[in-house]
Amino acid sequence: MTVNTDINAQNNTDTSLELIQPPYLKAGDTVAIVAPSGILKNRTDEVEHAVQLLESWGLHAVVGKHVFSKAHHFAGTDAQRCEDLQNAMDDPKISAIWCARGGYGTVRILDQLDYTRFKKHPKWLIGYSDITALHNQIHQQGVQSLHALMCVSLPKDITEIKETVATFKSTIFGLPVDYTLKGSNYNREGEASGVLVGGNLTILHTMLGSKESIDTSGKILFIEEIGEYKYHVDRMLQSMKRAGYFDNLSGLVVGDMTKMRRNTTAWGTSVEQLILDALSEYNFPIAFQMPAGHEKDNRALVLGKEVKLVVGKAQSTLKYSK
Repeated sequence: MTVNTDINAQNNTDTSLELIQPPYLKAGDTVAIVAPSGILKNRTDEVEHAVQLLESWGLHAVVGKHVFSKAHHFAGTDAQRCEDLQNAMDDPKISAIWCARGGYGTVRILDQLDYTRFKKHPKWLIGYSDITALHNQIHQQGVQSLHALMCVSLPKDITEIKETVATFKSTIFGLPVDYTLKGSNYNREGEASGVLVGGNLTILHTMLGSKESIDTSGKILFIEEIGEYKYHVDRMLQSMKRAGYFDNLSGLVVGDMTKMRRNTTAWGTSVEQLILDALSEYNFPIAFQMPAGHEKDNRALVLGKEVKLVVGKAQSTLKYSK
């Protein structure tokens, strides 16, 4: 596919068009590590492991000035976190921006970011969880981004997460990985194609009503979550449904629903059944068992790239357009 590199020529209201694809990385390129969200207390080892990993792939790494700054809950003040991210976005020598961790805080700096230089020289933004806020904003700028592991995801022995690391490496070097997912009796069978969007459910819900809330019409939505009560998940889905978020959706891919909390009053069904019940009036296919989210097995997904989703009870496939 020939990618249109003039971002201003792309009509983002046309759901049939992929977003601008930043250049894939090559040996000698530089990756900036930044922390736009939570504090990195006692996490210097993980960041050092991240630097070593990049260098082992022939890449250079630069760590943002404020990555280890502290401002209560956050990795530095809003201004400091924004400064590191903005510098990485603006620097033409930086080919990708890798977020050190999620947590909470990205939404606080969205309105201070300037995409003027970034749009002239798009680069990969990498992360998940709270970084979903940035994925949404970058999507609205017409640029693809990478939902993948972050620096604090790295154990001392990366063979513990070899599939996670392998899909991350393959994708940033230009070989996005197609997926065959385990089957599930909860799967709603069918086929659909569209641009892949999404991320953490809480953050997607947080974006409702803002300019960062993505028009999901004709798209394939990916969701994942951690540490929520089932009734919270239902409340978010009901709220998004009432806002029309699912009205013209082409398909849904459900990733890990990790560490679901137990309420005093039991919900009464699995989280999979909860999702099916909340979205029962729609007929788009729904695939469970996507290994992406807050588990160790967190496979890389290119957001903003067109995919074909085929859902069956025995297995599902998620394949990128070529």
